[in-house]
Amino acid sequence: MSLLEGIKTIRELPIDKKRLFVRVDFNVPMENGVITDDSRIKEALPTLQHALERGARLVLASHLGRPKPGKTEGFSLEPCGLRLAELLKVDVLVPESCIGDSAKKAVYDMREGQVVLLENLRFEAGEEANDDSFARQLRELADLYVDDAFGAVHRAHASVHRLATLFQERGCGFLLEKEITSLGKLLTRPERPFAAILGGAKVSDKITVLESLIERVNILIIGGAMANTFLAAKGIDMKGSRVEGDKLPLARTILEKAASRNVEVLLPTDVLVGKSIDDENALERAVGALQHGDMALDIGPKSLEVFAKKIAEAKTTFWNGPMGLFEKESFSKGTFGVARAMADAEGFTVVGGGDSAAAVHAAGGDIAEKMKHISTGGGASLELIEGKKLPGIEVLRT
Repeated sequence: MSLLEGIKTIRELPIDKKRLFVRVDFNVPMENGVITDDSRIKEALPTLQHALERGARLVLASHLGRPKPGKTEGFSLEPCGLRLAELLKVDVLVPESCIGDSAKKAVYDMREGQVVLLENLRFEAGEEANDDSFARQLRELADLYVDDAFGAVHRAHASVHRLATLFQERGCGFLLEKEITSLGKLLTRPERPFAAILGGAKVSDKITVLESLIERVNILIIGGAMANTFLAAKGIDMKGSRVEGDKLPLARTILEKAASRNVEVLLPTDVLVGKSIDDENALERAVGALQHGDMALDIGPKSLEVFAKKIAEAKTTFWNGPMGLFEKESFSKGTFGVARAMADAEGFTVVGGGDSAAAVHAAGGDIAEKMKHISTGGGASLELIEGKKLPGIEVLRT
């Protein structure tokens, strides 16, 4: 079954000349009120341009950060409105609030060729509470509903869940459609061999996805600090490396399950170490030969070579989590090397958002363009891969 079954896309909705509420994901990184990465705004453009070409009057809504209820300095969506206006080449109005008189006036007075971007939804307590009254106030602003915010669909918040139920005509935008289709391939019809690469800091963050992937993949590659815990579970002294001591029994269980299902598990055989996370000098050590105070902060070149070979042979590859402390140049080679291997692979390659997506973009060159799919939602992509039913997707089914 397609994960899109029962969900209309924006192409199928009668949006012409109507007021269209679009839940977007403009939760972009900012420093001192300046957007440092506008890729999430750019990802929304195909849906918004399609709607404008059909004469729809756009009412956009998003959250930004985790402000407390009430207008909070530094969390306004005004910088996003300015950037969107530059990209769409239209006037973008940002009212003082996402509900109430200021929002209504902006929407009802909107002229052709203008767009309204409502102020940060999380300034209102009703958003995260999935509050019916708050959702009904948003409902007054539009005739139809489209969700294009994949990064938020795993949250049962008012703008992605309760609000959608109040519209008879509802569906997904192009970005959400692409996310569901691409990630759905991993669940329903992956070409084999199917390899999954998991990294990042903690095993505890990936327990459910690990257990889910063991049921589906042929090859499981583990890197990053979480690999330290698996290596320690096999009896290897990781010295000063980060190890989740309370997760050692779980790591052993996961390795046993993988073996029982004939899943090939690859762990690093060599690592790059430093004496602290601020160390600029990366030293290569064989796993099992770490010295006092050594912290494993990246996979080593031999491990990268083996991992890259498996990625090249795979027909499907899913990656979530860096191989090391890629923000530091000395410990970025493993993560960037995996990114290059995936970019060069002929198979279907999916990057599961979050730090992995950031790493792909940081790797430079045309690596990002060569990936078959880079997800815009870290948490949402993991929960979908785990096989969970996400509230913001399920509510769109009619």
